[in-house]
Amino acid sequence: MAEKQQIILNTCPNHDTAKQIAESLVTRGLAACINILPGVESVYKWKGQVECEQEYLLIIKTRADAYSSVEQAILKQHPYELPEIIAVPLANGLPAYLAWIDDNCNATGKPD
Repeated sequence: MAEKQQIILNTCPNHDTAKQIAESLVTRGLAACINILPGVESVYKWKGQVECEQEYLLIIKTRADAYSSVEQAILKQHPYELPEIIAVPLANGLPAYLAWIDDNCNATGKPD
C-alpha cells in the first residue's frame, strides 16, 4: 500500500479560505480528511522582499492519483497568486488508516 496515499500541504491566508477549500475537497471525495492548523507563521521571499505572514496550514490526506484534481480544485478557490501546493508520499502508515483514505477518495472529484 505504500506511496498510494499522500499528504498535500497548502497554506491559506485566513480561516474562511482554509475551511472553504477543505470542505470542498472532502465533499468532492478528493480528500479523506483535512486538518486545519491555525497560527502558522510563514517567512518567505516574494518579489525580492522578505515577508512574514500568519497563515493557516491545510494537511490534506488523499490518494496519489487524485493529486491533479486536488491541485486544480485548490487553484480555482485560492486567492494567492502562487499558492503552496506540495505533495509528500506516504511511505508507511497504519494499514487500516491507509485503506480508509483509499475508500474515501477518488481521483475524479465526483462524489460517490
